[in-house]
Amino acid sequence: MALALLRRLRSKGVTDREGLSLALPPGAGALGCEVLDPLGQPMGGAEVTVSATGVHQVVARGTTDPYGYFLAVLPAGSYSLMVSAEGLTPYRERVDLLDGVMLPAQRVRLEPARPLDLPVPGSWLFDPPHTAIRFIAKHVGMGHVHGRFERFEGGIQVARTMTDSRVQVRIDASSITTGNRTRDNHLRSADFLDVERYPHIDFVSSRFSYRAGAKWVVQGSLTMHGVSRSMSLDTTYLGSVNGGYGEELRCAALARAELHREDYTLNWRSMLARGIAVVGPTVQLELDIQAMYRTHGTPTPPE
Repeated sequence: MALALLRRLRSKGVTDREGLSLALPPGAGALGCEVLDPLGQPMGGAEVTVSATGVHQVVARGTTDPYGYFLAVLPAGSYSLMVSAEGLTPYRERVDLLDGVMLPAQRVRLEPARPLDLPVPGSWLFDPPHTAIRFIAKHVGMGHVHGRFERFEGGIQVARTMTDSRVQVRIDASSITTGNRTRDNHLRSADFLDVERYPHIDFVSSRFSYRAGAKWVVQGSLTMHGVSRSMSLDTTYLGSVNGGYGEELRCAALARAELHREDYTLNWRSMLARGIAVVGPTVQLELDIQAMYRTHGTPTPPE
């Protein structure tokens, strides 16, 4: 209702303070913002966060409506307003709310962010102590199971043209762990991963595709349980820096994908028929990666 009034008043050329009447609770004020994209068009879906200054506690969070508006009613006090969107420079401003006062909607125009410097061409090796391969599987009827693989190796061959780069990962299937020994042994058995016959899980990329901002899609093939299927990793590049064991050059990225277990013949309907609850039809995969630039002086990560 308040946002509709804001839009109607703005279309009539009436300022918020002059024309908008909004009943506020005692001791409260209201703040609003109108977010525009770099072309000056209303931007729906921008993320807005309001934090109380001093204690740095988030008190309101949401996204702009299709017309680019956001409104929050909060106790009188000092706040920090932040507006952000993928590929754009975040906007920050301090706002002081007074009792019974609705501040005029702040017009915010987000500008393109400076792109992160891409990794230099060459070989980059995964650093296992600072890399994690995690998964979340729905346990039928009993919430979710969180797990990870503890042993793996791989790296990235960065080409001069980033879209020509390649990544390869080999996972030791027997290193799966969920924090429960009985369940882990069952996952390693012939009912699930069958690690005796299929000791490795492999991913080999075929293409890097740029999306926007720091977002990429890494397309490739995942081989598990003796079956290969195409897979896309939604990847966020986090930048590069000198640091670590010997101040070596390293880069970081976060990648996610959804797997369908039946694509890899991991189909345990016979167990379900016997009343044994197993994982659901999909598995969420997450790779939190740090890689070191390979040179003659690159240190060996500790075990």
